[in-house]
Amino acid sequence: MHYYKTVISEVGPEVGDLLEGGVLILYAHGAPPELAEVSVLHRVEAAHEKAPQVGSQLRIGDVSASVTAVGPTAWNKVSELGHVVINFNGSPAAERPGEICAQPVDVAELLASIRSGAVIEIADL
Repeated sequence: MHYYKTVISEVGPEVGDLLEGGVLILYAHGAPPELAEVSVLHRVEAAHEKAPQVGSQLRIGDVSASVTAVGPTAWNKVSELGHVVINFNGSPAAERPGEICAQPVDVAELLASIRSGAVIEIADL
């Protein structure tokens, strides 16, 4: 099942700094400037009402990671605001209700994949 498909429109200048700590913030295109600075802005192509499950695959460009936890409010924010925090910490439980956790990835490889026009998808294998 495809839970989410979106296309990156813009990458904020502070995204790389946050990625060093394993955190990626997504916001729908048109977010206020103070949020856009730290976010990957995107245009949603498809969003399922059902939240992804642990074990679903998150793919950003050429980089993939398994979802390890989904916070209780994370999917509401995705569908309403196109907003989600992805924490590449491999945690089996989301520390914050609005975050999705995924397996750790190579930060340099991920940063190279985050560019305008790249696709972000969350789907079951």
